[in-house]
Amino acid sequence: MRIVIAEDSVLLRAGLTRLLADGGFDVVEAVADAEQLLRAVDAHRPDLALIDVRMPPTHTDEGIRAALVIRHQFPSVAVLVLSQFVEERYATDLLSGRASGVGYLLKDRVAHVSDFLDALRRVAAGGTVLDPEVVAQLMVRHRHDPLDRLTPRELEVLRLMAEGRSNNGIVDALKVSYSAVEKYVSSILTKLDLPPTGTDHRRVLAVLKFLGP
Repeated sequence: MRIVIAEDSVLLRAGLTRLLADGGFDVVEAVADAEQLLRAVDAHRPDLALIDVRMPPTHTDEGIRAALVIRHQFPSVAVLVLSQFVEERYATDLLSGRASGVGYLLKDRVAHVSDFLDALRRVAAGGTVLDPEVVAQLMVRHRHDPLDRLTPRELEVLRLMAEGRSNNGIVDALKVSYSAVEKYVSSILTKLDLPPTGTDHRRVLAVLKFLGP
């Protein structure tokens, strides 16, 4: 898997490059700012861009704004944002388009290298990976009426869906049976007015309702 890294900290950039190389990834370029990031993505067309939110020159939102540009201009490139903060406005924008090939993790909450590398693989493969804290903050900010129909347990299941968990992953997290998870998911889709269709991915639409304004 080919990756471009955008991180302004020299030590962290070098550490991520070494970590990913040791994990079997091909880091095709590691850059320090958003302009270099966009040039690198255009030049290499990597499988995934790993992006810090706050980079030069203002150290505010350059990274995540570049991530939005990549999502629009290079749709085949997956994006995983790695930050110390939840930038709610831009996080919502990042997640409100295609709900695939995108991730948002908080640096201080990455507890295991193996989990981080697995998250990279899942996002590059078209999955969605969100830190639970990101989901919690977006949920508080963007709560709207259809979600009021859900029970606390259904909300918990939907939160796990928003984190990118499969049904098996929800089984492991909640310690319930697979059939129970299927019933929760079915009930969620019904309560959110998402009937079966031949074209729409109802699970993704449910997550968008959960995260959207």
